[in-house]
Amino acid sequence: MEQAAITRTVKVAAGVFAPGHIGELTRIVPFEMVDEVLAASGAVQRRVRLVPARVTVYLLLAGALFAELGYRQVFDRLCAGLAGLAPTRPSGSALRQARQRVGAAPLKALFDLVRGPVATTAAAMRWRGLLVVAVDGTLLPVPDAPANLAVFSKQRCNNGAGGYPQIRLVALVACGTRAVIGAAFGPAGTGELEYAGRLAGDLRAGMLLLGDRNFAATALLNRFAATGADLLVRCKSGRRLPPVAHCGDGSFLARLGALTVRVIDAEISIATSREVRTGHYRLLTTLTDPSTHPAAELIRLYHERWEIETAYAELKSTILGGRVLRARTPAGIDQEVWALLVAYQALRTAMTDATDSIPGTDPDRAGFTVALSAARDQLVLAAGIIADTVIDLVGAIGRHVLAQLLPPRRVRTKDRIVKRAISKYNARGPAIDRATYKATISINMLTTDP
Repeated sequence: MEQAAITRTVKVAAGVFAPGHIGELTRIVPFEMVDEVLAASGAVQRRVRLVPARVTVYLLLAGALFAELGYRQVFDRLCAGLAGLAPTRPSGSALRQARQRVGAAPLKALFDLVRGPVATTAAAMRWRGLLVVAVDGTLLPVPDAPANLAVFSKQRCNNGAGGYPQIRLVALVACGTRAVIGAAFGPAGTGELEYAGRLAGDLRAGMLLLGDRNFAATALLNRFAATGADLLVRCKSGRRLPPVAHCGDGSFLARLGALTVRVIDAEISIATSREVRTGHYRLLTTLTDPSTHPAAELIRLYHERWEIETAYAELKSTILGGRVLRARTPAGIDQEVWALLVAYQALRTAMTDATDSIPGTDPDRAGFTVALSAARDQLVLAAGIIADTVIDLVGAIGRHVLAQLLPPRRVRTKDRIVKRAISKYNARGPAIDRATYKATISINMLTTDP
């Protein structure tokens, strides 16, 4: 019987530092970057232990990629491809103490280094020269442990508080690549607007910020606009906004505190083979000139706000798989969430590098599940950790993404339903239509009489 032997060279750090990697994603979060944040935050070990600080940081990042595993199992995967170079397997207690020694500060500093809009030539990132970004919030469940319950609250319901305690995460995301520009999180008892205000420092002139109705508060919009960024935010259709001037295209100008905004009213209909649904949208924008920023284009552009909803789905459903976070203390939750955001950003960077290698490829066509699966494989194989003399910007992850590009986005619609219904029967009942339908969208600009 014929046999074939496959040999390969594994390039990793020496000694106990060998498990300190995340496969090919290590090129995006290299050793030097991790060492820098550890030194700046004073988290470098005083003596070299079985689990050095650098290895601990990569363990946390790998834990974000393998959310279904405990940290000892994650460590096993970091060592799986080291071909006898792996150190002694540490105990669960040793890994816990290593995470406690490192703390959250290095992970937060690491996120500050990797965050931001990913460089790309894709046209989907910009509209009329403006970088399109979106802000929104979501909730993440955390373990029902005494330390967490002292800080994080449970959701209120008719019978009191129920479920897991939760944290609120608010992020600023670049539409198109879905890269994270900024993030703030903490107890769910603090509202979205408070966390969103903390992200004002991440806005810049040349950005166009999209937001839903919750972010149309006068004080918050004035704070956002003071950064030089432009705004396109939906507000309640019945909100009273006395016109101060009319723009000639049906929109009008109004005042929100010290801020002048243009108000655009539109009726949007979505027709499928099943039904026609019509809704009234009222948008507020700081782009007040209808000749340079037509209302019809702004109405269509607002749909891009859903990019951030997709980003949250990738975090919560694809990476976490709907699971509760691991950490049983607030300090551990901080550490774990920053690690999750760094891992997500690294994946998004690898995906954008891949699609950008083929001019004209929309970043939307890169499959996040494909990239995550390829990144996990490269981590287990300990492959592509240290780049060769010839730099490969696409890499194995990128080649998997390009080989399985998604089709161009189609216009489709699906009813929003409660995914975690109290009654499991109602959630799975025969009355729920789970089909997705091809749709036709029509926009009717509503005119305000002068």
